[in-house]
Amino acid sequence: MPLKPKIDNPTPHVIPEGVNATPLEVVGATASDKLVIILVGLPGTGKTHMAKRICRYISFFLDIPTEIFNVGDYRRKLCGDKLPASFYDEGNTEALEQRAKACEAAVDDLVEFMRKDGVRLAVYDSTNSSRDRRNAIMKKLVDTGIGFKKMYVETLCDDEALIEEQIRKHKLSSPDYKGTDPEEAVKDFMQRRKNYANIYRTLEDSDGCYIKVYNSKKFVIHNVRGYLPLKVVHFIMNLHTLPRTFYLSRHGQSEYNLLGKIGGDSGLSKNGEEYARRLGKFAKDVIGTKTITNEEGKESKVAKPARLWTSTLRRTKETAKYIEHDAIDVTWDNGDKNEWVQCRPNELRNLDELYAGNCDGMTYKEIETVYPDEFAARQSDKLKYRYPRGESYLDVMLRLEPLAHDMERVRETLLVVAHQGILRVLLAYFTGLDRNEAPYVKIPLNHIIKLSTHAYGCDKEVICLMQKGEMLDDGQDEPPEGV
Repeated sequence: MPLKPKIDNPTPHVIPEGVNATPLEVVGATASDKLVIILVGLPGTGKTHMAKRICRYISFFLDIPTEIFNVGDYRRKLCGDKLPASFYDEGNTEALEQRAKACEAAVDDLVEFMRKDGVRLAVYDSTNSSRDRRNAIMKKLVDTGIGFKKMYVETLCDDEALIEEQIRKHKLSSPDYKGTDPEEAVKDFMQRRKNYANIYRTLEDSDGCYIKVYNSKKFVIHNVRGYLPLKVVHFIMNLHTLPRTFYLSRHGQSEYNLLGKIGGDSGLSKNGEEYARRLGKFAKDVIGTKTITNEEGKESKVAKPARLWTSTLRRTKETAKYIEHDAIDVTWDNGDKNEWVQCRPNELRNLDELYAGNCDGMTYKEIETVYPDEFAARQSDKLKYRYPRGESYLDVMLRLEPLAHDMERVRETLLVVAHQGILRVLLAYFTGLDRNEAPYVKIPLNHIIKLSTHAYGCDKEVICLMQKGEMLDDGQDEPPEGV
């Protein structure tokens, strides 16, 4: 490899002395144990949402193949959808036999899935209300002889208002109720819950390894051991089903953007300064504000709690400098009142841009000339490629994993001002893209990406704050695809 020539890099991206490029909780070996999660809980308590989020987290950040076996899907294939609440009555012998067949089919497929090489996690999604049903499932899993670990996850909710809200928001669009009268659907679903409640038995210590989740606020953990089970438990403790909004923004155009340099720790260009001003206004008018309607039907805007995260690098902090930090009075759902500082600055090294190591401060053309082998290697496998003495996208995913927990946990609107490589990973995670697609996601300068999460997915909206024609010298053109 030829020696690197002297590159003009007056503001390099400096890693603090004595630490690696990839910081914080990124060290640790994963065990090879297989894990089956068995969900327990009445309908409408968030089991399916939890199953999807667990599998998404494990597959994306840990690269472990996962699959959900939803008994409702098997039941619809065997018996059809839009079945009345009486179908779920334990006194309905014929229906009970059909439901048992659906359960058995799901378990059989789960076992076959877990026999595959490289497979580590499966989730069995059903109410599993009775102890007899759980014992039958457990016996079948034990009899396979595969030797995987089993863990129960029980969701409990005694907030009737919250249950009805979840039913109206999510269950009415399910195949069981889609296209039916909303009020009749709610009534039927509540009766279905009562039928299950008649035989419901909560988990006991004799059931073995479990975590109980009460209203997404209280957790009881029993006999949980092992790398993967503890990873799942930690993640569950950050989950909730409430909808919330994330705003993702790259920093404004930097001096290095103008020069085509990667990395570094330069400040903003003139155009970057203008974007920062517009972002400050957007944060005040949109991110930190909500519209309410009074009894007379008149609309008005009031402040709502909002959070702000930036990286520790100069260009993101300068982009956020026009965001105001007013103190507002907030009354929380539990009745508590306190003062909240809007978008209080929170600088996180996890959000620093992918570190380019020896290539920091170079242009892509310079990298191609000086390090042709490295340039070709990055084009062939952008996800795994690591810059000499720098990072790869896989390294970035490792240091973003703790922040994914925090983003699942927050209930307030969140604005993240970071870098293209970082936002690519976060956007891919929340929108359900494969981890191999993350390095190629487009995150343009001067745009905000709004992510609206809900129980079964995430909606995306792109908002332009500064048109390309408004900039005399854009300086943000991407290198060729694959670079």
